This record gives sequence, structure tokens and C-alpha cells, in this order.
Amino acid sequence: MSQSLLRALTILTQLGEEPKSLEQLATQLGVHKSTVLRLLQTMEGERFVTHDLEHRYRLGSRLFELANRSLEGRDVRIAARPHLSALNAATGQTVHLATYESGQAVYIDKLDATHSVRMYSRIGRPAALHCTAVGKVLVAALPRTQWRAIAEGIEYRPFTDRTIRTPEQYLAELELVVAQGYAEDHEEHESFINCVAVPIRDGTGAVIAALSMSVPDMLLDHDQVLGMLPQVRAAADAASTELGWSPSPGTTSPDH
Repeated sequence: MSQSLLRALTILTQLGEEPKSLEQLATQLGVHKSTVLRLLQTMEGERFVTHDLEHRYRLGSRLFELANRSLEGRDVRIAARPHLSALNAATGQTVHLATYESGQAVYIDKLDATHSVRMYSRIGRPAALHCTAVGKVLVAALPRTQWRAIAEGIEYRPFTDRTIRTPEQYLAELELVVAQGYAEDHEEHESFINCVAVPIRDGTGAVIAALSMSVPDMLLDHDQVLGMLPQVRAAADAASTELGWSPSPGTTSPDH
């Protein structure tokens, strides 16, 4: 990769976190401000970045256009969106859609809750594999021969007292997800949030995404969130049907 391209990508990554000044970007890149300014001017000319009156740079509209086109190109997002919207409207809770890409679970759609509590998650942001319900669903859907390597490659960051801490605990959790057909985040990523997730399948029956619903415990306790699992599963199954999946009569999603 060329040095200029790498620097430009690094700038975009940095600005994705928060707006930054020319001096801050030069310091983080370890190069002279004039070098960074030339890159920024080129990127601004193509609308990849923009700056305000205080000369703080932020991501530009061109990048969001490309990101939106990429997301719209995902058939699962298009098929699932009406069902995510219906679930969100019926429950008033936060609904997520995630896929597994390059070893990560990534949120590709989100509908916020109607109450004032907002989730940390964002579209395009990875979801921790070991302590989010979508992460567990997506890894559990992979061949078991891959589980051990994934489990041993995770950095088990302890977000809460309930967070899984070891590969062995994680492998046991994956077995549970397969056995019950859904995954939980029981205050494992955020201490006041309970979440359930289920798979979305394509016409071959393969799991291509995970749909979840997250609820603050001040609104519903753990058992009440589990009680909403049929609604979450119905939304996922409806999206799966649009993608060509055909369940057997009287059944929901097939076992792993």
C-alpha cells in the first residue's frame, strides 16, 4: 500500500472517532503539517472530508454516500428492514441487525428505542463476539471446527461482572446457543442492558445475519425480555422467508 494512501485512510479512521485539527492529525501521523494539509485538501476536493470555521476537520458527505450505497447493497438489510421496523414499533425497544465479516460481528442496521435510553452501538461498528447476543449467534452458526480458533483469538475484555472471561466459557456458551436456538446478553456488555438475538437465514438455510432486541433493565427485567423472544424470532423468520428460507411446517429456524 502506498504511503499516501495509508495516511489518507488513517486520517479517515481518526476523523471517524471525532473531529480533529490539522495539528492533531499531523501529530498522530507523525508527519509535518504541510504533508497532512495536502492530503486534506485533496480529500476535501472530493468531499471525503470537510472543515469548519475553526479549521477542525470531520468526515465529508461523499463518505456517507458511499457507506449508504454499500449498506443498501446488502440484500439482508433490505429484506430485514421492514421487519426490524415492525418489531421496533411493536415493542418500542432498540433493534439491531448484524453480520459476520472478516472475523468480526458488525452492526449493519439499527432502530433506536422510543424511550430516552440510547445504546452504545452504531451502524458500522463491530460488536464484541464474547458478550453480545448478535456476536454469539453469528459465531455459533459457523462450523464447529472454527470455534476453538475464534474463542482463543478473542481478547476477553471484562465489560461487566457477567462478561465471559475464558475460551472454555465461551465455547460452552456457543453450545448453549446452538441448543436453544437463540443467544442472550444478560448484562454482559452493559450492566443495565439485557438482549436476545436470533439468526436470519437465506434460501440455503445458512445463517447470514443476527437480529437482536436490547432493553434496559429499568424497563423490563431479564425474564420479561426473554418473554419477548417469540416476537424477535417472528421478525427474523419473516426476513428469512423473504430471503428464500422455507421452514418446515410448525417449526422455526432450523438447528445448527
